[in-house]
Amino acid sequence: MSVLVVTGTGTDVGKTVATAAVAACAAGAVAVVKPAQTGLAPGEPGDLAEVLRLAGCADVHEYARFPDPLSPAAAARRSGLADLDRDDVLGRIAALDATHDLVLVEGAGGLLVEMSRDGWTLRDLLGDLGAPALVVTEPGLGTLNATALTLEALHAGSIDVAGIVIGRWPSAPDLACWCNVHDLAGLARLVGVLPDGLAQVTDFPRRAAAALAPALGGTFDVSAFRRLAHQEEQTWPTSSR
Repeated sequence: MSVLVVTGTGTDVGKTVATAAVAACAAGAVAVVKPAQTGLAPGEPGDLAEVLRLAGCADVHEYARFPDPLSPAAAARRSGLADLDRDDVLGRIAALDATHDLVLVEGAGGLLVEMSRDGWTLRDLLGDLGAPALVVTEPGLGTLNATALTLEALHAGSIDVAGIVIGRWPSAPDLACWCNVHDLAGLARLVGVLPDGLAQVTDFPRRAAAALAPALGGTFDVSAFRRLAHQEEQTWPTSSR
């Protein structure tokens, strides 16, 4: 099985950029799947168009689209369109897996968002596929609880975790960001830190490689970054409250 599922601790944490980064760094034949795209009308560029723009990966597959910016289940209900079918998604991904070196699957929202009105979630699909999950999370205050809950839900479903990627790392990190590096790396293996604004650079593949660890095909030195975070944390002024 050469499938990797990209999930996140919520919406707008950087899943699409992380998916594009992994695709840009991968060797061999790569396909990217977005089972359900919400919040866009037919013909509008969605997450897969962004993957194509950033990583140059044109082997992309979207199985359902709903116009309202909601969970796939709620968006399907409101639109009157057919639900995303779990068995159909599983079969299509398995077919891609048979002909590709890597199939990346980007979820919608967080891990337990309902993908259809019968209640199946991305965690269910992960279990069906027997694939590992890559968790994208935020760097700042509030991320620890959301990340721990996501990992707890993965472990409860007996899902392997490929690692954590911190998305949207700010150009001027605050104390919470630096402290969270240590704590996030204690929850699961840290395999990347993607700078905020990565989607706007002109040399995305090179910058993506510099932000992902060798486990994901990049050159990012996680140990050096953790040492830097520790130094920054130690030198940060103590609050005088």
